[in-house]
Amino acid sequence: MTDHSATIVLVHGGFVDGAGWEGVYNNLKKDGYNVSIVQNPTTSLADDVAATRLAISRVQGPVVLVGHSYGGAVITEAGTDPKVAGLVYITAFAPDKGESVETLIQNPPPGAPVPPILPPVNGFLFLDPTKFRASFAADVSDAKAAFLADSQVPWGLNALAGSISEPAWKTKPSWYLVATEDRMIPPPAQRQMATRAGSTVAEAAGSHAIYISKPEAVAALIATAAKSVSSKMPAA
Repeated sequence: MTDHSATIVLVHGGFVDGAGWEGVYNNLKKDGYNVSIVQNPTTSLADDVAATRLAISRVQGPVVLVGHSYGGAVITEAGTDPKVAGLVYITAFAPDKGESVETLIQNPPPGAPVPPILPPVNGFLFLDPTKFRASFAADVSDAKAAFLADSQVPWGLNALAGSISEPAWKTKPSWYLVATEDRMIPPPAQRQMATRAGSTVAEAAGSHAIYISKPEAVAALIATAAKSVSSKMPAA
């Protein structure tokens, strides 16, 4: 078992909670990494950034901050924390200054799949459970997809609309995993955001739930990022 110097902090996106990271967590722990999982309230971007900064404050040493989907917006804002040494985007939003998930999903290109988001209820969003598997989790089992659809975490309109003050990717190294079969965030949009952020890009066949369906591929990219930032740290 190797004692790696960077701690990995995993940040989930909208409609789900941190439990979806279990496969990625197990792969990283097996390889000797210290891993922490954030449980975002997904009520507002500010609340989720606060939850993520709390997780960062509780670990020793430098951090590799990983975000899936909307979690990419969270790590973009929270990643300016001085303990964060690198960012990893897993089929995630990587907004620029003043952007939000809401602005990034406006005006989708013709023919792009449109996520089946239902009209808001009391300020919160849900995906249509009957379309959840096709759009979010096409490559997980029917039973797992049904569980995800029926255990959705309400996603706050204030999380969707929260804009970035200073994007961490402008000053920190980043990596990006493009899920080529994603029907929530179109792959061309993923590539565009990754290029803009100057990320090191990897691609893998998988749905928006690639962090659940292909945990080995996701963990491998995170480990690459962790090794890269660890190699640049001064010797103790």
